Amino acid sequence: MEMSSQEIYHIVFKEYPDVLDVKQVSKLLGVSTKTVYKLIKDGSLSSLRVGREFRVTKVTLMKYMKVFGQAAVASDK
Repeated sequence: MEMSSQEIYHIVFKEYPDVLDVKQVSKLLGVSTKTVYKLIKDGSLSSLRVGREFRVTKVTLMKYMKVFGQAAVASDK
């Protein structure tokens, strides 16, 4: 059963701000901050640079999770 983006938003992202810092992204993805920086560096995850820090919008993270989820399902087949 596939969830809509709106359902995912209300379950996962509701309590987070519209623009996330690396620590918040790592918590949502369940990975280390080092992994998030690697995803940003290799272009897998789009980000905004604010001063010396990176920010990721919720919309960008949702798209990343959807693409990553589809790729994982495809590799299982």
